[in-house]
Amino acid sequence: MNAANQRIVVGTDGSEPGRAAVRQAAALADARGLGLLIVHALHLEQLSYGGGLAGPAPWFDDLAAYGRKVLDEAVADAEATAPGIRVDTAMPQNSPIPFLLDASESAAMTVVGASGKGFFSGMMIGSTASAVIAHAKCPVLVLRGRKGTTNYPDGGPVVVGTDGSPVSEQALATAFEEASRRNTSLVAVHAWSDITYDDVYGMARLVAQWESIEGDERRLLAERLAGWQEKYPDVVVERVLVRDHPRHALLQWSAKAQLVVVGSRGRGGFTGQLLGSVSQAISHHAECPVMVVRPS
Repeated sequence: MNAANQRIVVGTDGSEPGRAAVRQAAALADARGLGLLIVHALHLEQLSYGGGLAGPAPWFDDLAAYGRKVLDEAVADAEATAPGIRVDTAMPQNSPIPFLLDASESAAMTVVGASGKGFFSGMMIGSTASAVIAHAKCPVLVLRGRKGTTNYPDGGPVVVGTDGSPVSEQALATAFEEASRRNTSLVAVHAWSDITYDDVYGMARLVAQWESIEGDERRLLAERLAGWQEKYPDVVVERVLVRDHPRHALLQWSAKAQLVVVGSRGRGGFTGQLLGSVSQAISHHAECPVMVVRPS
């Protein structure tokens, strides 16, 4: 995160999961000396009769009044969590996705939720999170808790998925920074095959020289980590090489991690699966917060 990125962006709909997201984002912003932008969307497009005709004006007034109440409560939550933090608010009239994507161009991080009814009224959070993960210009933190709750773990290592791609290198950089900030260890998971017996049993039988492939993948992982370990000597690193689909390995680690970091639109596993699909799967099913790093 460079000096030009001065705030964290978070959305809320006034629900408890949404308010929890604001508190989490405020704590992160405070720890990093950043400001906070809180977003609540009115979704006026849902009041349209079609053909561009707006719904009744009283509906707009009621929605706007509720939106202001949601933002006032969110600001109070943020200031109670991090007194003195700089807080701005925004209330886009339609879907939050275009606004969040525009804001991500100058943000240090965008925070979205993956539990409860969602952080934007009337819209499934899965749709919002998926769109932001796929198109944001900054790292996206998806707030997942243990067993789908807002119980976000504060212990355990930072876990990063790495595959040797350029965006995977960016994920490593982010993961080392997060581990150093959180004063915890780092687990670097390299899944060197996404062929499974369940998916392609016959093909798996044809791959006879796993051991020689594993040696190459182990050397690749060591090379990728070497420079970052020199830059962050305070971070203890555990290397994990698994012959498994990257999604399976990272989901297992998420049960004991405080954060999982993955790249989006990289190459996953040994045969070249897009990491975009892996990042989406982890973001929807992990048992801890997930940080998705987008290509620069």
